Amino acid sequence: MFNPKRPIRHLQRYSEIVTVFARHGFGFLFNRPGTDSRFQIPWRSRQKDVPPQIDQLAVHFRLALEELGPTFIKFGQILSTRPDVLPLSFITELSKLVDSVSPEPWELMRALLARELGRDPETVFASINPQPVASASLSQVHAAVLPDGQEVVIKIQRPNISAIINTDLEILASLAASAQTSSWGKVYDFTGIADDFGFTLRNELDYQREGRNADRLRESFAHEKHLLYIPKVYWQLSTRQVLVMERIHGIKINDIPALDAAGYDRHKVALHSASMTVKQVLEDGFFHADPHSGNYLIMPGEVIGLVDFGKVGYLRDKDRMDLIRLYIVAIEMDVEGIIDQLVRVGAVREDVDRNRLAYDLSRFLNKYYGVPIKYVRAGELIDEITNITFRHHLRLPATWWLVGQTIVMLEGIGLQLDPDFDVFEAAAPHIQSLMKNLLLPRGDWVRSVLMDGTNWGELLHRMPRVGNRLLERLERNEPFGMEIKDIDRILSRADRLVTRLALSLLVAAFVVGLPLLLQVTTPGSLPNWLILASLIPILGAGVWLAISLLTTSRK
Repeated sequence: MFNPKRPIRHLQRYSEIVTVFARHGFGFLFNRPGTDSRFQIPWRSRQKDVPPQIDQLAVHFRLALEELGPTFIKFGQILSTRPDVLPLSFITELSKLVDSVSPEPWELMRALLARELGRDPETVFASINPQPVASASLSQVHAAVLPDGQEVVIKIQRPNISAIINTDLEILASLAASAQTSSWGKVYDFTGIADDFGFTLRNELDYQREGRNADRLRESFAHEKHLLYIPKVYWQLSTRQVLVMERIHGIKINDIPALDAAGYDRHKVALHSASMTVKQVLEDGFFHADPHSGNYLIMPGEVIGLVDFGKVGYLRDKDRMDLIRLYIVAIEMDVEGIIDQLVRVGAVREDVDRNRLAYDLSRFLNKYYGVPIKYVRAGELIDEITNITFRHHLRLPATWWLVGQTIVMLEGIGLQLDPDFDVFEAAAPHIQSLMKNLLLPRGDWVRSVLMDGTNWGELLHRMPRVGNRLLERLERNEPFGMEIKDIDRILSRADRLVTRLALSLLVAAFVVGLPLLLQVTTPGSLPNWLILASLIPILGAGVWLAISLLTTSRK
């Protein structure tokens, strides 16, 4: 945890970050009363201390991240999947971040490559092109040829990038911990966001992991090579900082004139890209999460050649079941069911205005009620969901937003290829298959049970939902209180009721039992005073019970 009183490491980098944000109009974040003096903005940097309009602020936020370098570019890309933290204007702007920077000199990259291989690169490769074919913030890629003539690409991590990333991650963690103590920390999990980002970025620095991602996808599509081609990994030449893969050739998926010139069927290309992505998401639960056009190469037979496997997403069976449940209640226009499913996945905060959330969801669903699916656009749907998420501070799983981004990018590519492309129609068979396999193993009867049995009646319909809410809170170890108004008065009345009931039974027992006792005893065997003594408490209890009942009746 960051301690504001502890000396700050990397003070120069702190100062650079604060100054850049101030220059882009974010000085108001640092010059508030009570801000640590070490974060105060120098007077020369305060020209833009007053924040501009929200759309302008979003543009400057993106520009500031680009200026601060690779860690912050990656951070912006991660934030573009977090509409629970930023409004739609920021999400839209951050989605424009491009991870492309000037290349490093070949001499530096060759030295790193030689160190990783343990020998001169010229003894391993027949030739290497010193001019990179791609240059990103973390690495650059060079084309090469193996001694047997096989064309490969060498992905080499930039020198010292790991140290730079670790420094920036430490600073982000410190800033997140400081922000967590502010009033905003009650709404947003800043430290959790910083931790998740650090975990994701450090994974991207491990190229052996990226190679395993490629192998896993290749295995998944082993029987569907007509859809997807994954290049081979040369493991004997790969390390944590160097990845050598087969080089594949094709036309970028958004190069429409080249696709037409090659005679490719663009409608078929769009369907293949949709089928490939939906299969990864819904059937495999493991998907390529960076579907921009540069990573999709169209090969003969309209096969999709996929490259760059550093960014992937995972969906557990539970995640996919939750998505399908949400899909079912949405198409049934069941607003309460949607909220209950959001509660199930931990997306709804304790202080959410449930009525307002229900109103916004109902308005959203009614907008699309009766609209043919071919006229619905995934991008528009995601934008509206993003607004609702930000307005109510919903905490949807980050992987869900990766899925949403992937579908939107897929739809954009598909519409470029084919103006009549319908991403939902392409996904429908996979959705139905998943529903059958995960939720409906025994037919429609199971579905009706899973959806709370709409014919059970109102009581049985509500009980599973209320029970699910309580169980989810118990599983998350969250305390919950139950307060009954006037509990003392209610308990007092209940106590009197039980007392009357017990006394009534006692009186009835005496009334029934005494005549029976007199019948079985011989005359004179019981003294008269004993019989009289036994009648007095019975009469007294009966009188008290009658008065009590009459008094209660009048009240």
